[in-house]
Amino acid sequence: MMLGRLKKNGHRIVDAKEAQTVIVNTCSFIEEARKESIDTILDLIELKRKGKIKKVIVAGCLAQRYGRDLAKEFSAVDAFVGTPTLNRQETPAQLQLTPKHFAYVKICESCFNVCSFCAIPNIKGKFISRTIESIVREVRELDAQGVKEINIIGQDITAYGMDVYRQKSLSRLLKELVKVCKNIEWIRLLYAFPSHITDELIAVIAREPKICKYIDMPLQHISDHILLEQNRNITNQQTVELIQKIRKAMPQGFLRTTFITGFPGETQEDFEQLRSFIKDFRFERVGVFVYSKEEGTLAAGMQGQVPEKIKKARLDGLMKDQQTISMEIQRSLVGRSLKVLIEEKEAPTRGHVPEGAVSPGRLPTKKALNVKATQRQNPDAFETYIGRSEYDAPDVDGVVYVRSETSLKAGDFVRVMITDAYEYDLAGVAVE
Repeated sequence: MMLGRLKKNGHRIVDAKEAQTVIVNTCSFIEEARKESIDTILDLIELKRKGKIKKVIVAGCLAQRYGRDLAKEFSAVDAFVGTPTLNRQETPAQLQLTPKHFAYVKICESCFNVCSFCAIPNIKGKFISRTIESIVREVRELDAQGVKEINIIGQDITAYGMDVYRQKSLSRLLKELVKVCKNIEWIRLLYAFPSHITDELIAVIAREPKICKYIDMPLQHISDHILLEQNRNITNQQTVELIQKIRKAMPQGFLRTTFITGFPGETQEDFEQLRSFIKDFRFERVGVFVYSKEEGTLAAGMQGQVPEKIKKARLDGLMKDQQTISMEIQRSLVGRSLKVLIEEKEAPTRGHVPEGAVSPGRLPTKKALNVKATQRQNPDAFETYIGRSEYDAPDVDGVVYVRSETSLKAGDFVRVMITDAYEYDLAGVAVE
């Protein structure tokens, strides 16, 4: 949005190596994000000192939250501009930074919830939703440009419309978006707050073919004691009932969730309850974070702060458990045919996934990638591509390595017979 506005006002958007002015859009949600933002600012200041760029502008949440302090610390930065305001009626001029075949569509900003560990409301301010009309216009434009997948985003998309329409309106929005999607085949929902998920929303996701059967629903914990302290407005029992409802409506659907370890007051008993919950409910996608003590939040002042060593040990335990679960779920997909969106062609070496493409220990072998190819033609005639299924969000989840005897390009959809599975990735052969 920032670059789109600049381009509209006559600025030329170029690669950082060619730029006179470089803008870094920062995050300050958790400590790791702040460190990454600071490191990037320092790198840009060094480039300015060497005369490779003329100006450095720091934008986004870090500047919004700590602008005055940063100005004192980094005098070489030319401006701190904070976060842009979302306009309800506006269809913003945007410069698409993603590949041409997928895009992100922000439908709301900030959050209605007051989770005790989260600083988002302090940074983003009052919750605001865009109108259905403005979002439909944006999606129609993206559809006309040939985009194949849109990812609906916001800090809490399930609260969409509670300000402007006085009721949860995500299901209503989705019904309108489906009508204008001609080229767009996937609509993906990212960040659904569990206590705001309605029966109608579940029904719309389940019945609409263009909506991915994939729900990103951060739960954060399952112990009633911790959920109460986190101010999540949902109980253990309500969480279980919600999951069962979603599973019943979408038996083939995938659930992504995240959990926090080491929240203040988390006992070993609380942690073991969470561990058992993850094993019992077998989520397809799980992320785990250690609790980050955030200035200005209720949790920062709570008693019972958990030592970093224990937080990390608990995180490692959960991720080890989930790795086993994920492997079992991935293996259950072998032999199935999945619709895959092609992202890019693989490395020049045929039949081999390069080191660094995925985590060590889960590289698809040449034999695995060629297993179906050898039944049809010379395997050397096949090329390898990287794609995603509807169960894989871009830059978040795993990928599907695809062997194809016909040439494919980014943005193509293809049916893939899955021949091999790894903890987070799949491999297969194009069959259509």
